[in-house]
Amino acid sequence: MQEKKLGDYIVTVEKINKTFPNGVCALREFSTRIRRREVVVIIGPSGSGKSTFLRCLNGLEEIDSGSIVIDGIPLDENKKNRWEIRKEVGMVFQSFNLFPHKTVLANITLAPRLVRKKSNDEAAEMAMDLLRKVNIPEKAESYPSQLSGGQQQRVAIARALAMHPKVMMFDEATSALDPEMIGEVLDVMKNLAEEGMTMIVVTHEMGFAREVSDRVVFMEDGYIVEEGTAEHFFTNPQKERTKLFLSQIL
Repeated sequence: MQEKKLGDYIVTVEKINKTFPNGVCALREFSTRIRRREVVVIIGPSGSGKSTFLRCLNGLEEIDSGSIVIDGIPLDENKKNRWEIRKEVGMVFQSFNLFPHKTVLANITLAPRLVRKKSNDEAAEMAMDLLRKVNIPEKAESYPSQLSGGQQQRVAIARALAMHPKVMMFDEATSALDPEMIGEVLDVMKNLAEEGMTMIVVTHEMGFAREVSDRVVFMEDGYIVEEGTAEHFFTNPQKERTKLFLSQIL
C-alpha cells in the first residue's frame, strides 16, 4: 500500500483498565494513539481483549479507569459527550444487526433521518450513493433475508458510513461469512482505507493486515505485546510470543 500522509491524533487512549463482573481482566493499563487516516489492524488470540477495546471506544463497555478521548471529546460520564462520540464513530460487528422487517434502504436511512435530521429525500439519495460504493445498489428494496451474508455485511458498512463517521471500527467483520464472500467485504474495506478513512480493524485476515494496515497491534491478556508497521510485523517481529502466534496462523 502506498505511503500516505497521516494527520494528528484523533484517538487517544491512556492506561484504560476493564475487568468484567466474572473477574476476567480484559484490558490492563492499555494505551495507544491513532492518527487521522491511519489504518490500525489489531490481532491476537481469542480472549486477548481486542473486541473489548473496540467496545470501550464507543461506550458499549464502561472502563474501570483510564481515559479515552476521540476527536477532542472525552468519553466520560457526560451524556452529551457520549452522544457526540457515538455519532462520530461507526462500528461494524461480526453479526450484521440489520432490522429484518425493514428494506436495505430503510436500514441505511433510519439513523441519518433520526439523528442527523436529514430529510427523507436527502437520506435516500445518500443511501443510494453508499450502496453504489459497496457495489449493491440493486438491493435497495430488498430485505436482509433476501441477501447473502456478504451483501448483508456490505449493507451494515453502508449503514455505518451513512452517519459520516470520523472513525470506522470493524470487529471481526468477515468471520461469520462463507469464504467466497469474505473478499467482497474486504474489498469495500480496502477502498475505504484508500479514501483516507481512519479505521481500527480487529481481524484474522492476515493478507488484509499486510496489504492495508499502517500499523499492526498484537494483543494478548489485555496488553499490547508488540506493534509496528506491517512490514516490520510480518517480516521481522521482535517478541517470541509474536513469532509463535504468526507461525500458527500464517
